[in-house]
Amino acid sequence: MRVDVTSAFDLTGKVALVTGGAHGIGFALGEALSLAGAKIAFNASSERSVTKGLKNYQDAGIAALGYACDITDEVAVAEMVDTITKELGTIDILVNNAGIISRLPMLEMPAADFKRVVDVDLSAQFIVAKAVLPGMMAKNAGKIINICSMMSELGRETVAGYAAAKGGLKMLTKNICAEFGSANIQCNGIGPGYIATQQTEPLRARQKDGTRHPFDAFILSKTPARRWGTTEDLQGPTVFLASAAADFINGHILYVDGGILASFGNMPGYK
Repeated sequence: MRVDVTSAFDLTGKVALVTGGAHGIGFALGEALSLAGAKIAFNASSERSVTKGLKNYQDAGIAALGYACDITDEVAVAEMVDTITKELGTIDILVNNAGIISRLPMLEMPAADFKRVVDVDLSAQFIVAKAVLPGMMAKNAGKIINICSMMSELGRETVAGYAAAKGGLKMLTKNICAEFGSANIQCNGIGPGYIATQQTEPLRARQKDGTRHPFDAFILSKTPARRWGTTEDLQGPTVFLASAAADFINGHILYVDGGILASFGNMPGYK
């Protein structure tokens, strides 16, 4: 049987919720899903962020709905999902994108900081997935995309909480696959590499003497593609995992990292 590749990526009529979808990577993922035909709902942590996010979507010609919600609050999340269901329909696609990071050496990191990162980057993903799963089960179809990280596989100084949470998110992804795959629900992850965003711009700016920032030089030396990723690099993989083209892919983490995880690195001086 010939596969209609074009229609396999069509998300027309699907309802997508993107957490942390007001700006940056989250906005780019919401934009991509919209361009593929999905109706977009996004969450942000405050009304102010929602307002800014709505303008971003409006400027891009996208009719999105925004919701202020603390995704670590199980009751608030359930209420948000109920509201989205009433206003747009049952959520077909969840992109668990929201997250935070605290960069401190482990011995200087208060346990409260560690717990906060794990709460937002892992517990909240569980809470939101738990809220949308019953609707997906009722339809016998659904897509959950967890935004993981290279820190789902690697450790690095100053990110103990983040790495612990993202490693846990990788395993939560696999467990959702195992538990709900029989309900035709696919749960996969995307692991971005180092992405050029407004937040990372200071690390990429040339220094006063014209040389690269040390961290910029480090990332370029470790990335076989020899560049930072862009938010656009994450859009195609998101649409793919949200679409019928990925119906038999489950429990997989797709690393979009320019090859970092595939490479041991090059010898000094090698170009």
